[in-house]
Amino acid sequence: METSTLFVFLSLSLFFSDCNFPFHVHASQSNHGTAKFKLIHRHSPELGNFHGTTLGPPSNSRERLRQLMRSDNARLNTITRRLFPRRKNVHVDIPANPNLVELPIRSAADIGTGQYFVSFRVGSPPRKFIMIIDTGSSLTWMKCKYKCKSCFKDRASQHERILNAKTSRTFRPIPCSSNICKQDLARSFSLQHCPRPSAPCSYDYRYSDGTTVLGLFGNETAIVRLTDGRKFKMPEVMIGCSETIMGEFHDIDGVMGLGFEWHSFALKAAKKFGYKFSYCLVDHLSPSNLVNFLVFGEINDPTMPKMQYTELILGVVNPYYAVNVSGISIDGKMLDIPSHVWDIRSGGGVIVDSGCSLTQLVNPAFNRVAAAFEAPLSKFKKLSTSSEGAEPEICFDDAGYKESMMPKLAIHFADGAKLMPPVKSYVLDAADGEKCLGFTSTPWPGSTVIGNILQQNHLWEFDLLNSRLGFAPSSCTFE
Repeated sequence: METSTLFVFLSLSLFFSDCNFPFHVHASQSNHGTAKFKLIHRHSPELGNFHGTTLGPPSNSRERLRQLMRSDNARLNTITRRLFPRRKNVHVDIPANPNLVELPIRSAADIGTGQYFVSFRVGSPPRKFIMIIDTGSSLTWMKCKYKCKSCFKDRASQHERILNAKTSRTFRPIPCSSNICKQDLARSFSLQHCPRPSAPCSYDYRYSDGTTVLGLFGNETAIVRLTDGRKFKMPEVMIGCSETIMGEFHDIDGVMGLGFEWHSFALKAAKKFGYKFSYCLVDHLSPSNLVNFLVFGEINDPTMPKMQYTELILGVVNPYYAVNVSGISIDGKMLDIPSHVWDIRSGGGVIVDSGCSLTQLVNPAFNRVAAAFEAPLSKFKKLSTSSEGAEPEICFDDAGYKESMMPKLAIHFADGAKLMPPVKSYVLDAADGEKCLGFTSTPWPGSTVIGNILQQNHLWEFDLLNSRLGFAPSSCTFE
């Protein structure tokens, strides 16, 4: 069945869009089908087929890992800035709705923003975009022109994807005099300058790598294609019309915000499709004919694996999705990691981030994990790593290596659920003849981040209504 065609990076940490007030979401019953987006990994050869991007596979395995590490480091800097100081709790009252939407995901370029794309149409008439999907930001924005007549003039002549908001029948700018602009969007860098009450609410995003994105906020209609073939219109989706982009975003159409905020696409889509979204990530080194998916709604598939569920901590570190971890074990033995490392309310905690590749462990946890691998890794020649932070910290020559020689790692959740990733998800192929542990250290205090490589070959379900995260081993081949 044909699905909608909008590409977006899936990540968890782009914008500073935390919100400091309670908000409520009211759903209406409707007969929407499942919406599914194809996810494309940033290193997929498939991305080379789309004009106007510089995406595609790196030249070799070593460069692939360096790209992922550089992206992770940029994301971690942004996550750290956004989580400290911690924000107030934000409550979302979400009623039930039994519907579903599904989108395919692909992967994205190395700009420190995310790893996956999905395809998306917006505007009237609809315009297709290739965008980053980001579970750590709330605003959906794209290349766009509204006030600026000369914006992207050179790129329009090359048939690049640009929204002309002025001619879209459904675009409605948000006034700068509104409380939404002055208060609600303050954490999304809305500007206080308001030359007249009806003037559009503007924003100025600044990224850690120096990238700047300038534009205005508005409401627009998005269109998704459901798995039963129908097209479904989603009106009043808040978007950012970005007229000026300076820095690394020049070859990217935009970002789809999936973070936990009232104006994010995740909340808007979840309202229509059952307050759930899920994704399943195949091995990032898999053949390109194996596909990842981002799904909105309930997956009704008899082959779907049985889920384990754990608490999803919402509203504490918005827009991130946090979980309640109790510890890490190696071959069934719990490591001696201080309990405060896992406490999200006292400077620690764990977030699930599909935009980071490697798993980031705060120093007290990283040191114990590294010590637990000393004995099994003593059989192999240790290899030196770069001091620039663009490579994993523990690497070895893999002559004679077998997965059975590595201990079994598990992440334990406070309510009894247990994630047991395959060995290939934490002992990674770095280059020919070289393997590395897929963990990097990050300073304490700070948050541990479960990256997308550790999440691979699992189905992940974000149940916003019941504040729970489901996961189960999966080949990701379900329809």
